[in-house]
Amino acid sequence: MRHLPVHNLRLTTPRLELRLPSLDDLDEMADRALEGVHDPELMPFDVPWTDAPAAELPANIVRYHLEALARSRPEAWQYNFVVVHEGRVIGTQGIYGDDFAISREVRTGSWLGRAYQGKGFGTEMRAAVLHLAFAGLGALTAASGAFLDNPASLAVSRRLGYRPNGVSVHVVRGRRAVQQRLLLDREHFTTPVPVEIRELEPCLPHFGLSVSDRPA
Repeated sequence: MRHLPVHNLRLTTPRLELRLPSLDDLDEMADRALEGVHDPELMPFDVPWTDAPAAELPANIVRYHLEALARSRPEAWQYNFVVVHEGRVIGTQGIYGDDFAISREVRTGSWLGRAYQGKGFGTEMRAAVLHLAFAGLGALTAASGAFLDNPASLAVSRRLGYRPNGVSVHVVRGRRAVQQRLLLDREHFTTPVPVEIRELEPCLPHFGLSVSDRPA
């Protein structure tokens, strides 16, 4: 896509490709959500979007991703990549930045279909966007967080080098939920997989950067 080149951006690892979704990709992502994302007794998200009725969930997902892309601006961007394994969409990995050219900090968020959890994909896909952030865009820090009853997400963060950064208290499903905040400095990032970035340079203005802002 000539006028929105971030659609041509590709992040690849040994098992995965991350890219902005097509409409067909969003349909497939909605299928993964319908198949299940987490134990129904638990809620790993601040906004309990998976509680939506099955008849509403797929359209909610499609609208959310289209609206997120429509809202993205160089000064406040949010790019939610689909995660593709062997030609199949298995989840989504987002990366977000506000005034990134100054703050040099990103945030991330993700989910995987339950059938694909516990196989190392969560680590691999977050490593891909962190490599984009640090090696591609020159980020200095990356922020994340997970509720204390979500040990799988916390384990991914530890594996990649994040350090505790305080806690925050939320109300989820009418109950108190404590979230562990996490911060990763560029020098502490350890990736377990090689990551290739393709077609980044034309996208830099959409991240609020110029070519001269890229790391050497």
